[in-house]
Amino acid sequence: MKKVLFLLVLTTLFWKTNAQQDPIAIETQNTALILKVAKNGLLYQTYLGTKLEASAYNALSKETERTFVINDGNPLLNLRHQAYPTYGTDNLFESAIRMTHNDGNPALELVYVSYQTTKIDGNTTETSIKMKDPVYPVEVTLHYKSFYKENVIEQWTEIVHREKKPVTLYNYASSMLHFDADKYWLTQFHGDWAKEVRMQESELTSGAKVIDSKLGVRTNMYQTPVFFLALNDKANENTGELVAGTIAWSGNFKFAFELDNKKSLRISSGINPFASEYSLQPGEIFTTPSFIYTFSNKGKGQASRNLHSWAKNYGVKDGDKSRLTLLNNWETTFFNFDEKKLTDMFEDSKTLGVDMFLLDDGWFGNKYPRSGDKSGLGDWQATKTKLPNGLGFLMQQAEKTGVKFGIWIEPEMVNPKSELYEKHPDWVLKLPNRDESYYRTQLVLDLSNPKVQDFVFKTVDDIMQTNGGVAFFKWDCNRMMTNAYSTYLKNQQSHLFIEYTRGLYKVLERIKTKYPHLPMMLCAGGGGRTDYAFLKYFTEFWASDNTDPYNRVFIQWGFSQFFPAFSICNHVTSWGNQSIKFKTDVAMMGKLGFDINIKELKEKELKYTQDAVANYKRLSSVIWHGDMYRIVSPYEDSRAVLMYVNESKDKAVLFSYTLHPLYDPQYNLVRFQGLNANKTYKVEEINLMPEAKKTLQESGESFKGDYLMNVGLRVSSSKVESSVVLEITAVSAN
Repeated sequence: MKKVLFLLVLTTLFWKTNAQQDPIAIETQNTALILKVAKNGLLYQTYLGTKLEASAYNALSKETERTFVINDGNPLLNLRHQAYPTYGTDNLFESAIRMTHNDGNPALELVYVSYQTTKIDGNTTETSIKMKDPVYPVEVTLHYKSFYKENVIEQWTEIVHREKKPVTLYNYASSMLHFDADKYWLTQFHGDWAKEVRMQESELTSGAKVIDSKLGVRTNMYQTPVFFLALNDKANENTGELVAGTIAWSGNFKFAFELDNKKSLRISSGINPFASEYSLQPGEIFTTPSFIYTFSNKGKGQASRNLHSWAKNYGVKDGDKSRLTLLNNWETTFFNFDEKKLTDMFEDSKTLGVDMFLLDDGWFGNKYPRSGDKSGLGDWQATKTKLPNGLGFLMQQAEKTGVKFGIWIEPEMVNPKSELYEKHPDWVLKLPNRDESYYRTQLVLDLSNPKVQDFVFKTVDDIMQTNGGVAFFKWDCNRMMTNAYSTYLKNQQSHLFIEYTRGLYKVLERIKTKYPHLPMMLCAGGGGRTDYAFLKYFTEFWASDNTDPYNRVFIQWGFSQFFPAFSICNHVTSWGNQSIKFKTDVAMMGKLGFDINIKELKEKELKYTQDAVANYKRLSSVIWHGDMYRIVSPYEDSRAVLMYVNESKDKAVLFSYTLHPLYDPQYNLVRFQGLNANKTYKVEEINLMPEAKKTLQESGESFKGDYLMNVGLRVSSSKVESSVVLEITAVSAN
């Protein structure tokens, strides 16, 4: 009986109708989003920021609302910002939703109906607010899921109607957030192939600023779907009020930042409606992707740690589990390999001390063998001339060697020179009356088609059914959509961008259901796909094809703002002319891998890499799951310094990378962060080349956490492109 009562309490729903005018509070440990129903029946956002005492919210129930009043008395009473503004009535700015009804009427109005709150568990609460049009049978439900400890809110929208015929949706935002501040500073992340996530900060001015993608797939190629929005003043790592936001959608996305005539800012987020008018059938529920955000009054660093913690527990597949270190064959062999070369590299993997060997591109195709990037893509059978004994033999040999075996696939794409294309030309996205549009000599398969979905799933399933399967997939995607037309969708071409993404999720859901803990790396011509919708199905992502360690410092720094270290794959490669130490130390900032010819390493270099791999495995739990503190930014100095601290604050790792100083910089002391002031810590420099002198003079000495955080140590070398790694261990506490 007690168990039944507990479950009833845990899932209790309490409903509030429009007769009750209490505020609706979506709260975490430190943050509150407050909504209020006005006398006119409309729903307004009245507050988003630091959590307040309950008495402050009670004013919304007891006092008279003050519509269109700014900073008059209690600001929580200013009902100016509709929570989900519609198009066609009196809204003069960006709308969250726009539709045309059966009778051609383009206007929509949403009045509050009710809300319910569900306590999912001790940390997670979901609030759903139902609204409807008083004239047309259209309902919109706003969903808010709050994660108490992580201080993260996940927000999405459901749209449904019961008109006699389909309605057309033109805008369908996941969320609309409102702010009132003196100034707004936007940090966005942009780039291209090999120069992903470059940070750019600017002050928003009147009008609209849009960050979006229209690429269909590989959608992050130019703009990454993340942002910081600082209020009043610029925020830095440790100070300032800001919101960090990202959209969990793997197709075209859009963020719109609109500053109105009263200096109020509204931010809409969601699927990009460009060329994507959606014909919504009666009774069909259109569910938008989730907008995930956190508010911080302690700068960007705290916002990042909030998101990292959320990602570990909720956002990334198996976020609380370990990751595999690996050796990839690509830069050693490219397309030129056979069984002997690969099995020799199994031994190299064992020598290096990594967990796995990863076979990259070039292993498939028989009628059109994959000898380059112009043929074979789509024909997922082992090339007999290269691998006469098939994948099963490689799996067996890897197991005998004592390493795991992983494999590269690009199952969403096809070369015109392939058996798949010859058999199923209708499975390809291409215009019926124009020349085929190639990028990297390949085309995109039509994932809106269930038959294509079955084919892509079977590609993975067949490999997994071979000799017990592989331990890891690298899932690539090397082009965007151009000249895109779906034979399957026929007269609903404006659904293509949405249905492709939904179709891909269906495939990934089938894979995850059958192989729930299969590690998978998400890759898209580098970092062209990085979002929390994909990361439900992938354990990690490839940050960039640019592995020059100098450039990688900036790329990894950018991704670290929103994604945890264990999800960001970094490899040591032949790119760059820096030392093997510098390359490895940079790669250790996230999930470590190698793509080098082990046999070409000198004796001291091999000894160093073996020691570094051992150190990484020993410290990986701190790097992957510790709190990250970015201490010195490469955007502000000729070096980068960061550290990770575990939850109990008894273990930490610090990385310092000296980049391209113009002269001997004589760097100042670095104050550590995140330690326990009362604990004593031993600081030891690790990852040294054999017989090399230590950079840190105090290596091996012990210091109080208070001293390390308020005085600090001189942790950086002054030499161009050099690195220092410190292991910090608590030895006592007062």
